[in-house]
Amino acid sequence: MALVHRFLNGAYIFRHCPKPSASCPFLGTRFADYCSSSLQKPVAAPSKTSSQRNSEGDLQGHHQREVALDITSPEEKPEVSFDKAIKDEIKDHFRRLKDDLVNHWIGPEGRPLHEVLLEQAKVVWQFRGKEDLDKWIVTSDKTIGGRSEVFLKMGKNNQSALLYGTLSSEAPKDGESGRSGYCAMVARSPRGPFERKRAYDWSQFNTLYLRVRGDGRPWMVNIREDTDIIQRKNQMYSYFMFTRGGPYWQEVKIPFSKFFFSNQGRIRDAQYQLLLDKISSIGFTLADKVDGPFFLEIDFIGVFTDPAHTEEFAYENSPELNPRLFK
Repeated sequence: MALVHRFLNGAYIFRHCPKPSASCPFLGTRFADYCSSSLQKPVAAPSKTSSQRNSEGDLQGHHQREVALDITSPEEKPEVSFDKAIKDEIKDHFRRLKDDLVNHWIGPEGRPLHEVLLEQAKVVWQFRGKEDLDKWIVTSDKTIGGRSEVFLKMGKNNQSALLYGTLSSEAPKDGESGRSGYCAMVARSPRGPFERKRAYDWSQFNTLYLRVRGDGRPWMVNIREDTDIIQRKNQMYSYFMFTRGGPYWQEVKIPFSKFFFSNQGRIRDAQYQLLLDKISSIGFTLADKVDGPFFLEIDFIGVFTDPAHTEEFAYENSPELNPRLFK
């Protein structure tokens, strides 16, 4: 489609451009490219004001050159160059691909391997500006006709993210949905050059670490894996986070071995261990069926290694730990 557009655009402009001279046979192609440039602005004819100024300058003995005013008429619409936009997008993806190749030779995430292996704690998400909020998506039951509302903004002094809104468990009157009342905040999946999927590797850590401040409501922490073949969209690993309420911050530590496998909000009979080297995103869901306002303030989300935690998996109904239950 882009090639057809470029061909038609070039053919139209070439018909309206002057013919190249015999002395310079290459002038026609270059001039046609110059005419087709979207950055070329129409030059208006010199106005009466500029002519009067030139006559006054001549009377004073100054030889002034008549300059055309580069003013675009409000009736004219600016041209949009699809070719330039496509070229800029391709250049940006190749630049990111080059950075990935260079970082791959240096080590994981562009750091030396020994630093990564000796790392005991890591901040994955923090909120210090609007660009940090752009990495998240907020959603509610409004997508299915509910009345819950959720918003996300920067907290006080731009040192945290404030998730707030109103929860309503009133079911939509569409005759199909029987339940409602949820609000969620989900991290965007990381993307590489040419929109390739990426995954977080937390295999050297064993605990999720959060610093939050809430209003006493219970939240569900959800982790998704980047396994499109094995895991479907509505499948995730979840665990509870209880906020204390009040003005004080609290540090929440949840071992990865405690996360249970669920599908569409229902706990599965067969439990599987979370693949820590295939983490796609993390999210927070509120669905406690208590109507009214809520808020959750988040300072940062990270992972760390707790040497006191040695548990690998907390649930016995797993095909790996107890295969007799699934014969």
